Amino acid sequence: MKFFILTKRSLVSLAFCLIIGVLAATVAVSSAVKAVQTTAEPKIVPVYRVEGGKNQVAISFDAAWGDEQTEHLLNILDENNVKATFFLVGDWVDKFPDDVKEIHERGHDIGNHSDTHPHMPQLDISGENAEVQACNEKIKALTGQTPTLFRPPYGDYDNNLVNCVKSLGMYCVQWDVDSLDWKDPSPEQMTNTVLDKVQDGSIVLMHNGAKNTPAALPNIIKGIRDKGFEIVLIKDLIPEGEYYTDVQGELHLSN
Repeated sequence: MKFFILTKRSLVSLAFCLIIGVLAATVAVSSAVKAVQTTAEPKIVPVYRVEGGKNQVAISFDAAWGDEQTEHLLNILDENNVKATFFLVGDWVDKFPDDVKEIHERGHDIGNHSDTHPHMPQLDISGENAEVQACNEKIKALTGQTPTLFRPPYGDYDNNLVNCVKSLGMYCVQWDVDSLDWKDPSPEQMTNTVLDKVQDGSIVLMHNGAKNTPAALPNIIKGIRDKGFEIVLIKDLIPEGEYYTDVQGELHLSN
């Protein structure tokens, strides 16, 4: 039987080797992490606003739940000669097909807000694609037109979603002015929120089911016009041609 006797010198050598091994492993892990970070795909930003120059602003409404305010909002828009963009969820389209037709027949644009209003990045690529395609098909069946705009539910997106939307010939659109109507502010508070932030090329977010939106809408329209801006559809706000979005989500033509 053999016995190994550890001397003080051998213990020091062993400890030194262990330290070197740990340092080498740390460097290797650090290098691997840096490599992953270096090769990671840059974040693709949707359209939050459009580069200014035309003195135009777009108003949009998201419709995901009820329809109690829809007719009232459409009447106000008609009275003020304003066309808006309505982003509809597929489930909402199923529940309120007559409203979908009415929105379309009154000359407003209809965008896609997903089929079931999920957090899209929680889905895989095929799931994201299915959500967009299913809603497109429902809207086309009622209006005869396929949407060209998509707005992610909750404003939640990832690169796969933006690429998916682009591959379908659509724009992934957010907003740069949130009316915060979903928090039920007073009409005056809502109006001030919008008018304090709106600028040339802005996209304003409101909801068809928010309690005080109809009361605020006429003053919001008037205030935007008083600032010298024309109110247009989002699809008309976006210029034709190849484009890119900067880190703030502002759309610029690529020329």
